[in-house]
Amino acid sequence: MGLGKVTDSARETLLEDLIKRAGGCAVIDGGFATQLEKHGAAINDPLWSALCLIKNPELVQRVHFEYLEAGADILLTSSYQATIPGFLSRGLSIEEAEMLLRKSVILTLEARDEFWAVAQNIPDRSYNRALVAASLGSYGAYLADGSEYSGNYGPEISLDKLKDFHRRRLQVLVEAGPDLLAFETIPNKLEAQACVELLDEEKVQIPSWICFSSVDGEHAPSGESFKECLDMINSSDKVNAVGINCAPPQFMEGLICKFKKFTEKPIVVYPNSGEVWDGRAKRWLPSKCFDDDKFKLFATRWRDSGAKLIGGCCRTTPSTIRAISKVLKGRS
Repeated sequence: MGLGKVTDSARETLLEDLIKRAGGCAVIDGGFATQLEKHGAAINDPLWSALCLIKNPELVQRVHFEYLEAGADILLTSSYQATIPGFLSRGLSIEEAEMLLRKSVILTLEARDEFWAVAQNIPDRSYNRALVAASLGSYGAYLADGSEYSGNYGPEISLDKLKDFHRRRLQVLVEAGPDLLAFETIPNKLEAQACVELLDEEKVQIPSWICFSSVDGEHAPSGESFKECLDMINSSDKVNAVGINCAPPQFMEGLICKFKKFTEKPIVVYPNSGEVWDGRAKRWLPSKCFDDDKFKLFATRWRDSGAKLIGGCCRTTPSTIRAISKVLKGRS
């Protein structure tokens, strides 16, 4: 048996079951770093939200609770920017780095289980038992130079180098026992291929999704067509859903329609608020962004266009997810 002791039938139905329990469209949580900062965490650091795994794990769990209370059906772990090379560059040992990766999953599982112990006894509850998705940010996220939004990794980055970068982190995260894997802000076909081949090579037995970023609403950041990217992913039975994260919300409807032409896999969308991140200057640029009312309006359009999993990314909050959850689940 490979990584993650789940049967083939369970792998095929886990996400489907959640989507059914959620009424046809499940809700993903929202911006993690945004909420950590709101609570006073200083994360202007190459490790970003992963810094709190070292400095303030209690705050990590607090944010998970806030998203569960808001109605999230899927929690993403705080491991997006948590990588073994990243931790090593801060003077940690390999053992300490792997411990922090496991901790990101354990903290999320504990928050989910503690919340569910209470929520399942609420009369007329609208909560589902959430699934925990271990987050694996792209190679560009580790570089912390904005290249997850350009796809420009340079000629020295090969398929094998990308697999080597992701491999041990993948192994450690899966061994920690999450329900799902979430590859996020993938900017090019090469890294998507690395993720697909790695899932196969490591015989991963839990569901996964691959989400791309997009800066023009038409292509991957590298300029490659999504048809190219999805044709390669469609051949994998290890990838259970595909989509877009951390792109402007105004791109989502068109991208959902585009993805529907090229894949039969469930479509995932969790956009940012519409603000633009300057990866080099490390700051948010002023721009027109969606408020919670707009997210509520557009979430129904994304669902009706074919999305099966909807949430938020950077600069969205539990308030955003509460608005999405209420409208998608028909709550007043």
